[in-house]
Amino acid sequence: MTITTEKALEQDTVLRVDDLCVDFKTPDHGWTRIVDSVGLSVRKGETVGLVGESGSGKTVTSLAIMHLLARNARISGAIVVNDRDLNTLSEKQLDDVRGAEVAMIFQEPRRSLNPAFTVGDQVAEAVRRHRKCSRKDAWARAIELFDRVGIPDPAKRAHAYPHQFSGGMCQRVMLAMALSCDPDVLIADEPTTALDVTVQRQVLGLIHELQLELGLGVLLITHDLSVVAEVCDRAAVMYAGRIVEDAPILELFDNPRHPYTAGLLHAMPDPVRHAEKMGVIPGRVPPPHEFVDSCRFAPRCPYAQDKCTEGFMPLSTIGTDHLVRCVRTGEISLEDAFYD
Repeated sequence: MTITTEKALEQDTVLRVDDLCVDFKTPDHGWTRIVDSVGLSVRKGETVGLVGESGSGKTVTSLAIMHLLARNARISGAIVVNDRDLNTLSEKQLDDVRGAEVAMIFQEPRRSLNPAFTVGDQVAEAVRRHRKCSRKDAWARAIELFDRVGIPDPAKRAHAYPHQFSGGMCQRVMLAMALSCDPDVLIADEPTTALDVTVQRQVLGLIHELQLELGLGVLLITHDLSVVAEVCDRAAVMYAGRIVEDAPILELFDNPRHPYTAGLLHAMPDPVRHAEKMGVIPGRVPPPHEFVDSCRFAPRCPYAQDKCTEGFMPLSTIGTDHLVRCVRTGEISLEDAFYD
């Protein structure tokens, strides 16, 4: 029986998010929508970047996927991991999925580790929770993982506490913990924040090596487009709680179709492209209580017209694999019109 390419890709999808909405109850504005109708997918062995300025909703999206938001949040839509919608599971069932099928590493890894326990104990605890093995076997697994993520002298360092590790080594511990039960999906939320450039490259290289070895699907959340260009297969650009563009990485960088994406690219440090002046996107990301149904980038966009602020702004498809949320996509050229 012949399986179509589309069907094969669907079967290869390890994470699918459809129409994800996240609302928070606030004292001043009541229920406020932070993430609005977000859709994305990650296939086995694929790295998908989720990009945008601070405040665009990237981290809230990742925490919603993991169901790690505060009690004043509500989630709607579908979050499907290996054909199971996490939004339909009980808290106990979610505990069984988190770590075993989908795992996450966070910003500022030192704050994510418990200072009262050794790093070996913390990784071994995750192993015991999902694999139901003995303490001895869990400890052996922790040492094996430390060796796998490049922590020197792993048997000795497993007895150390988080404060005895550098930021880069703490991130390796977090990565060992995330991979302790061989998940299918890894969500990496700004995994190189506060690390120097050399350590950043080491951590990103390690994630890529482990992805090739294990066939992981990776959702990489970042504001750094240079990181996206280096490690991602495709990227979704997020602005004010919505995806505004989604495309394969070469297509996105060579032919951006949304003014916000073009603005981000023009703001990247580039001595050739910006010999005299680097681009700047004017204005600011609006706070969630100011979000509108029409184009949320319009107040900052040099191409905005009256029709950009009239009615709901949907995602439209360009070509076979490029999505854009802009009514003027077919009318404007972004090659030279940036923000300098």
